[in-house]
Amino acid sequence: MAVTMHAKSDSEVSMDQGSSPPRSPRRPVLYYVQSPSNHDAEKMSYGSSPFGSPHHHYYHCSPIHHSRESSTSRFSASLKNPKSLYTWKKIQKEPTDETDEHDEDDGPFGGYGRSVRLYVSFVLLFVLLFTVFSLILWGASKSYKPKVFVKNIVFQNFYIQAGSDNSGVPTDMLSLNSTVKILYRNPATFFGVHVTATPIQLQYYQLQLASGQMKKFYQSRKSQRSVVTVVLGHQVPLYGGVSVISYERKHLEKVVIPMNLTFVMRSRAYILGRLVKSKFYRRVRCSVTLRGNRLGKPHNMTNSCVYQ
Repeated sequence: MAVTMHAKSDSEVSMDQGSSPPRSPRRPVLYYVQSPSNHDAEKMSYGSSPFGSPHHHYYHCSPIHHSRESSTSRFSASLKNPKSLYTWKKIQKEPTDETDEHDEDDGPFGGYGRSVRLYVSFVLLFVLLFTVFSLILWGASKSYKPKVFVKNIVFQNFYIQAGSDNSGVPTDMLSLNSTVKILYRNPATFFGVHVTATPIQLQYYQLQLASGQMKKFYQSRKSQRSVVTVVLGHQVPLYGGVSVISYERKHLEKVVIPMNLTFVMRSRAYILGRLVKSKFYRRVRCSVTLRGNRLGKPHNMTNSCVYQ
């Protein structure tokens, strides 16, 4: 297609200029590309020149094209300068770091979560230290076992008479009155103990002849005491179980009855209140012989007992 070009005269040109309103100069438009490679920058600078694109030579006269060309050429020059490129990257990174800091500080649970973590860590550390301290105290307390010694026993009186049990069966009935003296010692240096005991029993083999209950007490550290307990047997049916008695009913001063004295001493120490406590058990078994001719006299039990 043929294109006809008409040249305008000077008068037409002056009329066109006078009729068109004055135009304000356009502001240059800047375009920024983040971190392109050197090869792409060269292509960009080459493609933006008026001689690099022959098919679009009519943009050479446009002011917009001039602004793009100048900005692109300046950017390509900055890419070729490593110092300017480092400065550009630093400017781009700084707002990101500030934004991250603001995100951490402005989080809805940032400060609260940190406080909770500190509180939980403190509680766990306290529990751990308290547990270790308690175990140390508990282990140390085991080396301070209370000492129990049966000193003596005194048979006050001894009677045998005919009678019948609750069901009406006739049999020999035995009455016995005795006292047992026990020495208790607490060697601990940093705790006292609460002491109780099972009933103290006097047995002829499997037949129980008398029993008594020791009163509970508190023993302070590094101290000792003597405890006296009454052991009684009242109208105990024998059912022929004690054969030696049937032969010597009329001569009680000749009666000899071997018996066993048994009980368990229980001690409980509250080392750190109710949280740390230690228990001690002492099983005592003594061999004792009731002799009719030694009533009212103490029987030494120092070497007659087994302690477990």
